[in-house]
Amino acid sequence: MEFVILAVVIAALVVAGLVSGLVVSGRKKKQLPPAPSSTPTLTPPAEPHVGEEAETPREEPRRTIEEAGPPDAQAPVAEAPAVAEPEAPAAPALEIPEPTAGRLVRLRARLARSQSTLGKGLLTLLSRDNLDEDTWEEIEDTLLTADVGVAPTQELVERLRERVRVLGTRTPEGLRTLLREELLTLLGTDFDRAVKTESGVDTPGVVMVVGVNGTGKTTTTGKLARVLVADGRSVVLGAADTFRAAAADQLQTWGERVGARTVRGPEGGDPASIAFDAVKEGIAEGADVVLIDTAGRLHTKTGLMDELGKVKRVVEKHGPLDEILLVLDATTGQNGLVQARVFAEVVDITGIVLTKLDGTAKGGIVIAVQRELGVPVKLVGLGEGPDDLAPFEPEAFVDALIGD
Repeated sequence: MEFVILAVVIAALVVAGLVSGLVVSGRKKKQLPPAPSSTPTLTPPAEPHVGEEAETPREEPRRTIEEAGPPDAQAPVAEAPAVAEPEAPAAPALEIPEPTAGRLVRLRARLARSQSTLGKGLLTLLSRDNLDEDTWEEIEDTLLTADVGVAPTQELVERLRERVRVLGTRTPEGLRTLLREELLTLLGTDFDRAVKTESGVDTPGVVMVVGVNGTGKTTTTGKLARVLVADGRSVVLGAADTFRAAAADQLQTWGERVGARTVRGPEGGDPASIAFDAVKEGIAEGADVVLIDTAGRLHTKTGLMDELGKVKRVVEKHGPLDEILLVLDATTGQNGLVQARVFAEVVDITGIVLTKLDGTAKGGIVIAVQRELGVPVKLVGLGEGPDDLAPFEPEAFVDALIGD
């Protein structure tokens, strides 16, 4: 019995020792650092949970050529949207100028509204029962106030007095016919009023536009380009007014509207050089007409004479100068005649352009300036519109003055 008990005790002690050794061995293993591995272990990035965004985009698994298949069978790869490049500004749409034929007739109502005072005043005076000396003096005053000028006024009054006395015309219709005939005689119906734009040689017609700044000279040059384009002519513009700020820009804008190219130079540059280049470009392009806008300074007559004379000489190296148009502001009256005299001394004026004839201008200036220079009025400006420059037609003008 004792032997059995002793055996059990010994067995329990052996088991306890074994368990204790296992525990100690396990603790020692936990405290030791892990053995270094010869191959590093890559830890894959954690997958985002549902509803969360991945911090970095995952790369699509690469496919072999066999897996991808032929190029035509590959799925299209989405490309990043291309950044839209700024579009170049569209060229301005070309305008179609109004035909010039009968343009003054179409503008007759506008002309009549501003000029009818002269005609109606004369008709009222001529219709009086007694045409005494006082009445004829009033007729003279009316004509002088309308800027007809002293010499033309005296001539018109004398002719009217003679015809009224001889013919005995007293009816309104007879007086209107009589006045119309005499005004047409003063204006001159035998003048050649066509703007010369055809050269006698194999070069473009060359037109030089002169006048004091402020008369509408550059605007008139641009409007004249519209008149010529409306008549089927090709035009090159020469911006030779280099002393007035933005004159070249203004002229170029007019040209772009109808497809006429503008030759220009630096501000303050040599006007003669630009005029020369403009004619040269006109010849190279086979243009029909070259219009040259010149400076309009009147500080000293000597400087003006030298400058315009130089422009004329340089242009004529290419060919003849076909037309020199003087632009006058019709509202300036007698001051305009002084300007006309100065320019007539500098260059050979061949035609006159009267601008602003629709405002406070007085119709008699047409008669006065023609008589002063001995050259015809060829164009008149009757407003601010681009097509308000019209060839001057004496009959339409007189009809607007005296009414129907």
